[in-house]
Amino acid sequence: MAIPSETQQQQQQEKEASDAAASQKRWTLGDFDIGKPLGRGKFGHVYLAREKRSNHIVALKVLFKSQLQQSQVEHQLRREVEIQSHLRHPNILRLYGYFYDQKRVYLILEYAARGELYKELQRCKFFSERRAATYVASLARALIYCHGKHVIHRDIKPENLLTGAQGELKIADFGWSVHTFNRRRTMCGTLDYLPPEMVENVEHDASVDIWSLGILCYEFLYGVPPFEANRHSDTYKRIVQVDLNFPPKPIVSGSAKDLISQMLVKESPQRLPLHKLLEHPWIVQNADPSGIYRG
Repeated sequence: MAIPSETQQQQQQEKEASDAAASQKRWTLGDFDIGKPLGRGKFGHVYLAREKRSNHIVALKVLFKSQLQQSQVEHQLRREVEIQSHLRHPNILRLYGYFYDQKRVYLILEYAARGELYKELQRCKFFSERRAATYVASLARALIYCHGKHVIHRDIKPENLLTGAQGELKIADFGWSVHTFNRRRTMCGTLDYLPPEMVENVEHDASVDIWSLGILCYEFLYGVPPFEANRHSDTYKRIVQVDLNFPPKPIVSGSAKDLISQMLVKESPQRLPLHKLLEHPWIVQNADPSGIYRG
């Protein structure tokens, strides 16, 4: 193992000191210049902002306490902040800090310049295999990192993904994530992305994220999730039966279908592990090793 030079050690110590100082700083709204709105959420708004002292551009998420209390999600928000603020990965949106006043809670987030992946998918209808593979590999690496820290995301879907300035993907929402050493029973996430164990209300573990990534890969390539149906009850049935079909259009390679089929397996221990996913021929042949899709 390489021993870091004195300069590297010094840089690391300086970085840790500045991170510690940033986390101890008491922010207020007066520390920021507020810019244009970037989006609306269920409990508030997101704005482009600049931290005056450093000129650092961030996204400021403004949540209304009254709405959080009404929906009884204060505990969920606390957990989300606790988890996301400790994660450091190029494919996970940084949460730099938070502050609050009498009416609002403010989250200081990394600014993802290219915005929501969901909108881009809607615009394109579906992605090329190279683009889909690059995104899936990036997310697999981010989830391997999360699982190594005992964090299960539990809500991987296009709406929770943002794209950075270089085109790199960022997991942006940790509202349903959980820090756990045990199996869980809570049903959460989004209907089309729910794994069979959650639908059947049996215990689940980190392999729920492998299932969701399989659903996402399918939606990237076909433009719709695989178990979509007119009625919720029919979607539930299709998930539990793993009623997986590959339509003739758009044309998708057999290798991509093979990968999806290995992830969307009912028995969770039999799903393709994420480190094996990164070795799958479809990923190796199509994903840009940099994790950035260049078009």
